[in-house]
Amino acid sequence: MEELVIRDADVVDGSGGHSYRADVVVDGGRIVSIVKEAADAGCQRPKARRELDAEGLVLAPGFIDMHAHSDLALLRDPDHSAKAAQGVTLEVLGQDGLSYAPVDDRTLGEVRRAIAGWNGSGDDVDVDWRSVGEYLDRLDRGIAVNAAYLIPQGTVRALAVGWEDREATPDELDRMRQLVAEGMEQGAVGMSSGLTYTPGMYAPDAELTELCRVVASYGGYYCPHHRSYGAGALEAYAEMVALTREAGCPLHLAHATMNFGVNKGRAPELLALLDEALDAGADITLDTYPYTPGCTTLVALLPSWASEGGPEEILRRLADDGTAERIRHHLEVIGSDGCHGVPVEWETIEISGVGDPVLGGYVGRTVLQAARARGEEPWAVARELLLKDRLAPTILQHVGHEENVREIMRHRVHTGGSDGILQGAKPHPRAYGTFPRYLGHYVRELGVLSLEECVAHLTSRPAARLRLPDRGLVREGYKADLVLFDPRTVDAGSTFAEPRTLPTGIPYVLVDGRFVIEDGRRTDVLAGRAVRRSPR
Repeated sequence: MEELVIRDADVVDGSGGHSYRADVVVDGGRIVSIVKEAADAGCQRPKARRELDAEGLVLAPGFIDMHAHSDLALLRDPDHSAKAAQGVTLEVLGQDGLSYAPVDDRTLGEVRRAIAGWNGSGDDVDVDWRSVGEYLDRLDRGIAVNAAYLIPQGTVRALAVGWEDREATPDELDRMRQLVAEGMEQGAVGMSSGLTYTPGMYAPDAELTELCRVVASYGGYYCPHHRSYGAGALEAYAEMVALTREAGCPLHLAHATMNFGVNKGRAPELLALLDEALDAGADITLDTYPYTPGCTTLVALLPSWASEGGPEEILRRLADDGTAERIRHHLEVIGSDGCHGVPVEWETIEISGVGDPVLGGYVGRTVLQAARARGEEPWAVARELLLKDRLAPTILQHVGHEENVREIMRHRVHTGGSDGILQGAKPHPRAYGTFPRYLGHYVRELGVLSLEECVAHLTSRPAARLRLPDRGLVREGYKADLVLFDPRTVDAGSTFAEPRTLPTGIPYVLVDGRFVIEDGRRTDVLAGRAVRRSPR
């Protein structure tokens, strides 16, 4: 007898088609049969050792978070309710060009400092890997949800070239090609870049194109955080489209927003650019989160010249009064490349987390508010915070536009990605609320998407981009990564005031046919594993 039958569920199967009522039978981690009520009236209903009454609940494929920063959190926190409670059954890690594989002893320390604001110092995680394959093997020991991995181009450049702003030599480019090929062979699904972060931003298009050719030869995709989401956003999007078409590499645009005042109401221009490329045969997808503010590190706002050489060089420059004044001028007057070519507006920069608890009084205040309270200039406060916290502070950037968010999420190649940073006392609520917010706020309350459309955006579309042949749909033979939610009550519990509040209306989540969320509570099941690139 099979293990589980989910009885009388309203199945929204991820295809975008109409829902239907059915009994769904799960055994051995897979969906073994689907008995539709209308088609099988009068037939004997399936039985199993356990029956779950799903009356009034929607059964959907587990949600795929196309942009996650849980690289260490999955290992540090086995509970991982931040994602499991949302119905997420697969996360894509290695984002924005910086992560923890491949590394050597030197670059591991550098990367830890560079992205402490995303993932913490990492001192509380035994980093017993160096290669991509070894990191995936570590995930295979058991994690809360499944995870796929993108090779981080910035980390690759740090290994082969260092943190200097210069072109790679032919030998260094060959080394980068080799590192990308090894990562793909070991199971990565593609490559990411952070082209407003060092050292990835120092790579010219020709270098990126060569690495994308390697990725494409293994059936992977390129996921860039491109060179501007502000003053040069449209040009930056066009650059990535042209680059990947030259390389013959599929493109997935990370957190595809149009932010800052210069881009208010300009989402249709972005979508027209993408539609033209799609109609000409380009292979493009994108992800977004359903919020207007962004989230990054405070140090990321600095001009690229101030970040050359890595974290210790940044701190040295900040400590020098003359150099610090040059940095301020670029930030406040010129508009640094780290701040997307837009002069920083300190009233939009909210401190969301710090590494040193002694500095916790900054959290929840904008840099401008903190400066006024101390009777100082905003840059003086930001500079002091960066120095005292050794580049660890994270920030919320209140620079988005609701009309752009809605326009982009309707697009035919849109998928969902939380961009969830789990560090800090007051993280962005998207880390805990992205997927239920889509279903509650944008489907039920606003009707921006139908329920069937939205589920497809969060399941089958990302599965297709990841080339996963047995995930993303409720189908016989598919993996039993499933979520049951109440469409009348599902919603994000997280808010900007209380960002770690778990969602409502998601009582059951299964990974590999095992309950990781049961009756609305996290179980002790660690059914997640690394999801490696499927062979061509």
